[in-house]
Amino acid sequence: MPTVELTLKGGLPEAVPSVTLATVLPMAWPALRRDDGSVLLALQNDTSSGDLSRDLADTLQRALETEPGSPVAARRVPADGPRLQDLLDPEAAFEPVVHSGFEFWVPGAENATPEVSASLERANEAAIPTTMLTGVDAAYWCETPEKNHLRWVMPHPEEQLLDALARLHAAGTSSLGEGTRLVGSFRAHGLMVPVWDLPSAMGAEECEKPAAELAERLAQALASDAPLSADERRARGGLTNRQVTLS
Repeated sequence: MPTVELTLKGGLPEAVPSVTLATVLPMAWPALRRDDGSVLLALQNDTSSGDLSRDLADTLQRALETEPGSPVAARRVPADGPRLQDLLDPEAAFEPVVHSGFEFWVPGAENATPEVSASLERANEAAIPTTMLTGVDAAYWCETPEKNHLRWVMPHPEEQLLDALARLHAAGTSSLGEGTRLVGSFRAHGLMVPVWDLPSAMGAEECEKPAAELAERLAQALASDAPLSADERRARGGLTNRQVTLS
């Protein structure tokens, strides 16, 4: 359950000590202004207009002016409103923090309202234990009952990344070692996230070295502009067929 503190252009309003981006909030609120004035902004909400960045910017602007201790309601977003990148400082650090549960929603979670407590309990029960790797960017080890996974968020253009993964897959070098395999990918907020199956005995620390080695192989494959071979085209077709899009 990652969060990341956001830096606004021009700084924060005086009564807002921090703005934090999270995946989801209690009762699927788009945002929450805490009692201390800080703001939590959710990526997953019901304000979808087809432009997530504009939705988030509108929600954030309203959250900054919401009474402390109050959630921000969903609404239809104006078509001429700013987008999130218009409000954020593009030069600021962006450093996700992974939490073991959703207790970050409310300080003193034991004192939360019954509705928030029930939402917190449901979220924690559904949460997948996750660890962010330290040797590569945006790679997350996930523990599930049958097998573990590595989900790696990659910033490269999708077509270029598919070509590169296909080159590795056709060469037999797309895995993270014995008992692992690249099984497909999903799209989330415009980014492609390849997924590897891992043995249950393979923890996050055991992923560090093979992930770093794979990053080097992938960089070489991304740098190639040679036409794909027949085997590589077949591998690319298989990877494309195993893609899903999360909204």
